[in-house]
Amino acid sequence: MKYYFLILLFSLISCTKKDNENSVEKGESQKVIVIQPLGNFELEQSSKVFSEIRTINPNVVLKKNIPFPKNAYYKPRNRYRADSIIKNLKNYVGRDSVIVGLSHSDISTTKNGIKDWGIMGLGYRPGKSCVVSDFRLDARNKNQQFYKLVLHELGHTAGLPHCKVKTCLMRDAEGGNPLDEEKDFCRNCSGYLKSKGWQLM
Repeated sequence: MKYYFLILLFSLISCTKKDNENSVEKGESQKVIVIQPLGNFELEQSSKVFSEIRTINPNVVLKKNIPFPKNAYYKPRNRYRADSIIKNLKNYVGRDSVIVGLSHSDISTTKNGIKDWGIMGLGYRPGKSCVVSDFRLDARNKNQQFYKLVLHELGHTAGLPHCKVKTCLMRDAEGGNPLDEEKDFCRNCSGYLKSKGWQLM
């Protein structure tokens, strides 16, 4: 009888452990999002981004401004290399975090054979860091466009590629600014981000 009881107890423990493992596989907890203002980025605007990000992830931290990495400055065009920025930023966070740099200054990267291509944002996919700039945004609705831009680059860090749906936040800008046409994450992109722990409606 004792042996029967022990076997039954072992079976129950094994089943419970298996259920817990399955629940971890079904969905991940979202990483801590670190908001890092760069240079003279305004506190009011970074605080607004912080408040907005908290609606999709309560685990968000707003850091004090830091200077741009010295090796990121591109003197010929008076702007900063986005790839150098994100390579530097990823050293500021741990394994369970992702960091987004906020910039008022223009940023660029190498794209389509052009050495210094001006961009609005850049992020590793998947990765630990990204950077966004409001330099190229429409002054009339800069704050709204900027938040969409932040979500776009964070989407890349979570592993999302560009999306072909024109109203999706993961749409490729293709050298322009379609942010006013983008409404939200499409069904597929939203489902993917939810599986990564994003608290989307």
